[in-house]
Amino acid sequence: MKNVLWLIAIMIIAGCANLSSMLASGDSSTGSADASVRSRMYSCMLNDAQNRLQAGTLFNNSITATAQDLASTCAKKLALESMGISQQSQSDAANIINNLKNLANN
Repeated sequence: MKNVLWLIAIMIIAGCANLSSMLASGDSSTGSADASVRSRMYSCMLNDAQNRLQAGTLFNNSITATAQDLASTCAKKLALESMGISQQSQSDAANIINNLKNLANN
């Protein structure tokens, strides 16, 4: 339990430090595309890591494998968002699942 609390504390501190350095360097205020992508990628990975931690799956694999999976998953999410098909794909997937559920119930 202490390890989990330390991990959360480190993630929060790292997130604050990253935000502080972005603000100090002016990356966030200039609106550069690279800073925006990096901050969105970092936010995505932090969010996914926290979700996995809460679900109890963050430490199922090695740190390297988990880090690669987080980076890959978030890169795919950001690519879909940049193409504008993320929301539509999610809506389509929900419709497919609902249709299959209705077929199974009939």
